[in-house]
Amino acid sequence: MDLAFIAGIVLAFGSLYAMITLEHASLAALFLPAPMILVFGGTIAVGIASATVRDALAAVKALPRAVRGDRRTPASMIDQVVEYAEKARAEGLLSLEQLVPDVEDPFARRALQSIADGTDADELRMVLEDDIASTAARNRTASRFYATLGGYAPTVGIIGTVVSLTHVLEQLDAPDTLGPMIAAAFVATLWGLLSANFLWLPIGNRLQRLGELELERMTLVMEGMLAVQAGNPPHLVAERLQALVADRPAAAKAERPLPESIEAS
Repeated sequence: MDLAFIAGIVLAFGSLYAMITLEHASLAALFLPAPMILVFGGTIAVGIASATVRDALAAVKALPRAVRGDRRTPASMIDQVVEYAEKARAEGLLSLEQLVPDVEDPFARRALQSIADGTDADELRMVLEDDIASTAARNRTASRFYATLGGYAPTVGIIGTVVSLTHVLEQLDAPDTLGPMIAAAFVATLWGLLSANFLWLPIGNRLQRLGELELERMTLVMEGMLAVQAGNPPHLVAERLQALVADRPAAAKAERPLPESIEAS
């Protein structure tokens, strides 16, 4: 599990708690039911209204992924694809069908099965690219939904504050209660800003980043599988895939030998 999300959220709310403690403020004064119901309920409601029910359900299903992350990085697939290339080189493409049940990644499993079934290279690329495109659209839907909530939340909080201040103006004949009522009125704005910047926007940005990494991994697998199908030597497959990994150290890139085709030219 990737602890970045959990650690970040805990540190964010911990910083807020530290500020409240240092300011000797009342923590209970922030947890008022009325503004919290308006901010969270209203934000989620207008978020659903601005999308579709299917989009909202897809965003909810993507939430566990934002919390746990994805341990399958693009670089983690290189050795696996190279193993396929070695087996195909030694035993033929039909031998890859034996590995299909043990492949954990669904995208790689489908590609491997298609190669074993003798799918044409152009058709295989088209099918895999369509799969990548549908995955990208699904990831964009989930991340955009939470980003939309982050945009609505502050405004909904301001609406709650305006409603509360309207009630305050009705109580001008009781000046002793104006201070606490005005302070309570701004709690809605606080929760609007807090939920947007501590929850919705981080979730949306994290899902976007996880989606980018997933697309990088799928692209790497696609190029690797096509190279395996073409019968490329395992070391050239490894070179090709390593060139596609964006987060490799610069030193590793500099030390990487040139492919034989480039050296020969």
